[in-house]
Amino acid sequence: MPAQTADTSGKPFVVEYYYKAKWGNADEFLQLFKKNHYPLLKKQVEMGRMLKVWMDQPRYHTTEDGRWDYRVTIVFKNSAAANEPFDEDALKKQLYPDQATYQREEQRRFAILDGHWDVPIRSVDLEGK
Repeated sequence: MPAQTADTSGKPFVVEYYYKAKWGNADEFLQLFKKNHYPLLKKQVEMGRMLKVWMDQPRYHTTEDGRWDYRVTIVFKNSAAANEPFDEDALKKQLYPDQATYQREEQRRFAILDGHWDVPIRSVDLEGK
């Protein structure tokens, strides 16, 4: 599915989320992501806010300044769905009744990161003028 620009046309809106773990912590980050964050994303796909979510990782290594360990791509239904307020806290409480454990594990997930950045994506029409 091609990435789209942020507009009000109702077209899908794509954001890439990059995660750079501290050395030796990439596996733990992935485990915590799959346990505590991915279910939230899957639920939002079920709700129709998001159309698709997937994760990639580089096949080969790169320089340290350009290194990232995981890229999560989220295709939102449209730019409004991506940018308007959404009560994710209610979902967290529904999916994770033990909030103390959830909060502790989420804090750990971010503590083992060296970097995290988000990149909204837009398509470039190579056939157009």
